[in-house]
Amino acid sequence: MSIYIPRDAEGSLRRLAEGFPVVWLTGPRQSGKTTLARAIRPDLPYVNLERPDEREFALTDPRRFLEAFPSGAIIDEVQHVPELTSWLQPLVDSGQRMGAWWLTGSQQPAITARVSQSLAGRVGRVELLPLSAHELAQAGRLSASLDEVLFTGGYPALFDRQVSPTDWLGNYVATYVERDVRQLTAVRDLDTFTRFVRICAARSGQLLNMSSLGSDAGISSVTVKDWISILRATYLIDIIEPFHANLTTRLVKSPKLIFLDVGLMAYLLGINDVSQVATHPLRGALFETWGITEQLKRWRNAGSSQRATFLRDKRGTEIDLVIESAGTLQAVEFKSGATISSDWPTAIGQWRRRNVTTDWAKPIVVYGGLENSSRTDVDYVSWRSYLQ
Repeated sequence: MSIYIPRDAEGSLRRLAEGFPVVWLTGPRQSGKTTLARAIRPDLPYVNLERPDEREFALTDPRRFLEAFPSGAIIDEVQHVPELTSWLQPLVDSGQRMGAWWLTGSQQPAITARVSQSLAGRVGRVELLPLSAHELAQAGRLSASLDEVLFTGGYPALFDRQVSPTDWLGNYVATYVERDVRQLTAVRDLDTFTRFVRICAARSGQLLNMSSLGSDAGISSVTVKDWISILRATYLIDIIEPFHANLTTRLVKSPKLIFLDVGLMAYLLGINDVSQVATHPLRGALFETWGITEQLKRWRNAGSSQRATFLRDKRGTEIDLVIESAGTLQAVEFKSGATISSDWPTAIGQWRRRNVTTDWAKPIVVYGGLENSSRTDVDYVSWRSYLQ
């Protein structure tokens, strides 16, 4: 029996469905988009455009296809027939009720331009990433082991069936490369592309260096740029931009690359058993990736497009995550160790002393231990308490 874990994005989707005739749910493949849409609107007909017969009907006779659903429908994998959005416009403009049409899709490029042109002002959008720690905790499914959390990640299927993360994620990568990549671009050498994805996993949390990536993968910088775009379009990675403001310190201008699921990152690093996480040289990068993506999930589930940023100067002094709110900066550091160390807030302290006119909120260090601790100049927050 399938287990449904309630999603934090449900409130945002219900709110948007009251103000827009079309609700557009995007995100990575297998992140739970279809399950969520059908849980919220079980009354609507459901059609999957990955089915050849449905896709052929929508392609050859889009008007009649849509007219088959006079009260609206959930249309899954709409990127296969992006032209449908143009035919939807006159239907929604004719006075159909709010929230009548729900569109889901995994690949941005094929559909984003169409939606922007045809359904501007008529569509509310939410990006659904894999399960957050908060969602798992609320459902009683969050592991007590940090290493297991880093090893497993958040894809719903891993909490819905008896399957190992290694087996499921291995098939996910194979399916992603064979299907999505082939549909998006003319990548001829899939083996090289897969190797490139693994190299990117080893760079999660690091500055994005196109030349270095190209050199390691044996491809040109132009190809690196194209392939990074593919990884972003299919929600495997995101790009975290450096914070830009009137700070007195010279900042780096290069963005950071971040994987959007820590379990997938662990798999691509060659970690095939949870016992390997504790001693892996990139455990700190796994933890930082997990922490940043948890913040991204909170924003996306709330329907916010707020972007994560970071601070890094020319000498390499870095704050992992900087959150701006009403002119105030919140500095967040991620440390995977289970024992608090007095030198963890060093980088935060240096940034604050150099920029005394900046309005800084009390900084946070999220760490791999279980106890929360408040000090004069910093709060230490257990990973299990972070964003809960």
